[in-house]
Amino acid sequence: MYALFKKEFLSFFAGITGYVVIIFFLVLNSVLLWIIPGPFNIIEVGYATLDSFFTLAPWIFLFLVPAITMKMFAEEKKTGTLDTILAKPISDLQIVLAKFFTGVLLVIVSLFPTVIYFITLYLISNPVGNIDTGSIFGSYIGLFFLASIYVSIGIFASSLTDNQIIAFLTGAIFCFILFFAFDSLTTLPLLKPFSYFLINLGINEHYKSISKGVLDTRDIVYFLSMISIFIILTKIKLASRKWK
Repeated sequence: MYALFKKEFLSFFAGITGYVVIIFFLVLNSVLLWIIPGPFNIIEVGYATLDSFFTLAPWIFLFLVPAITMKMFAEEKKTGTLDTILAKPISDLQIVLAKFFTGVLLVIVSLFPTVIYFITLYLISNPVGNIDTGSIFGSYIGLFFLASIYVSIGIFASSLTDNQIIAFLTGAIFCFILFFAFDSLTTLPLLKPFSYFLINLGINEHYKSISKGVLDTRDIVYFLSMISIFIILTKIKLASRKWK
């Protein structure tokens, strides 16, 4: 499993695509947060907070994560290398987990440079260091969990096809539905009696909760459950080759 994990991680940076995806994420965030005037500009907000970053990140990850995961199974299917991997003495679950942990590590790599936002905010706040460190730390944890769900969705989408573009679009749509659609459904008159249930089915409610800096067991269980569901679905999809 480790060998496959290492291969997947290194192959992402073997070409230019990996660098482009991560640089695009960092540049887009930096431009929106520090350069372009608007509601997300940290300087214009006037408060020592990274709320703008954590509000934007789920939208940007909606495209970034599927771009990272789209080729994990789709490319293997197209080139025929998936059969070679499946023939090795490694279980389907180990294959899925190796690709999942690769995706999560790549997300961490893309997030790590954003620590500069925290350092900058810390230094320019008045007085220096007058920021809510606990809330920011909690928001990073929430973003990590959110990205992990996106990764599990992305590898599942990639397992459904041998076309990377279709895998990307499918993953992005699934992520959008799980993050935003449930909140929208609560605005429908017929579904208002079920609003509490629907809101808690979506990622957004749990992401907002954990981003307040409070680690609620219910939120952690939700994130881990959703990740497990899509990992299991991906494993089932791999196993379906034996049913033909």
